[in-house]
Amino acid sequence: MSFQITEAFVNQFSANFYELGQQVNSRLRPYCEGYEGIVGQSRAVERVGRSEAYDITSRHADTRYVEVPHSRRWIDLQDKAWAELVDEMDEIKMLADPKSKYPALGVQALNRAMDDIIINAARGTARTGTGTQTLPSAQTITEGGSAGLTLAKLLTAKELLDSAEIQADEGQDMTGQGATPSRVMVVSAKQLTNLYGTTEIKSMDYNVVKALAQGQIDTFLGFRFIRSERLPKTGNLRTALCWARPCMALGVGKDVQATIDRLPGKNNSVQVYARMSIGAVRVEDEGVVAIQCFE
Repeated sequence: MSFQITEAFVNQFSANFYELGQQVNSRLRPYCEGYEGIVGQSRAVERVGRSEAYDITSRHADTRYVEVPHSRRWIDLQDKAWAELVDEMDEIKMLADPKSKYPALGVQALNRAMDDIIINAARGTARTGTGTQTLPSAQTITEGGSAGLTLAKLLTAKELLDSAEIQADEGQDMTGQGATPSRVMVVSAKQLTNLYGTTEIKSMDYNVVKALAQGQIDTFLGFRFIRSERLPKTGNLRTALCWARPCMALGVGKDVQATIDRLPGKNNSVQVYARMSIGAVRVEDEGVVAIQCFE
């Protein structure tokens, strides 16, 4: 047998690209009040506050006029882009065509960036008509001594929203695909595991807990549960978030868009390009709750 036979061995390469695990769609967009077609760098969300009725104490008395408080929050657009080049000379040397995957990768990256913008707006500083407003400390449920997500924290979050009279009904989501619960609870996989392991949850009806764990039921205590691994983590603390949809606004100046073009100035390489211009703001502080969890 020839010892040179190994020179005839060949390597087989896939004609397709395997796409590594990643979040594909924006999970939080349907749970924000949508403001489409923004022209300019910002758009104001006009707010009206609470006013109380007065007593009529005599017949034919003069009408008293209440003063309705007006204020605003600003949606500031942020421009995001994703781009990659495919050299024409490289294409002829490759069995697989990367252009078949790149547009989707660009759109997916922008969808994840959209969730980042929403999360940052929910827990960050909102621009008002007169300055800025941070999320009040009363809207944060502290971690509580190495505690993860617990039933007690969920009940406290619900109490905060209820006591502020934040609506809990259903409404149309901005995708037009039907009614979604007005309240959303954004949690990580680890936080869900902590919740399933609590004594209170384990003592509930077995079928309910099993359905929750398998994702067959995604609502609990009036919250639609959305898993996100993009929640901020500092040290051993990760902050879960919950809000009512009208209390978070998402503005769109330019929706996610992908293009494929040849660039003569780049040796006729193919450019895959995706971009968007969006912004988000917390419209009502009392409608957003941050939940610190040990992780």
